[in-house]
Amino acid sequence: MTERWVVHLPMVVNDLVSAQRLARVVAHWSSVLPQVEPGGTTVSPEDEQNVRHWAFCERRLSEGRRCVLRPDHEGDCSSCLRRR
Repeated sequence: MTERWVVHLPMVVNDLVSAQRLARVVAHWSSVLPQVEPGGTTVSPEDEQNVRHWAFCERRLSEGRRCVLRPDHEGDCSSCLRRR
């Protein structure tokens, strides 16, 4: 067993897209903490917590971190947000 622990912070929304959006906001906000890896954020149905959906793209970048863009983004992956 590793010495890593995962914090689960339940939040309730009505659909997958809203859950992913809220998860991205919370992950970005909390990324000021060095312990947080925003790209690893997932969401799940309340009654099926073993069924997880990525809040961000699931691909890993060369430095080992995950891409921080939406799961269905177009173009290259990125370790920082694209501003519109």
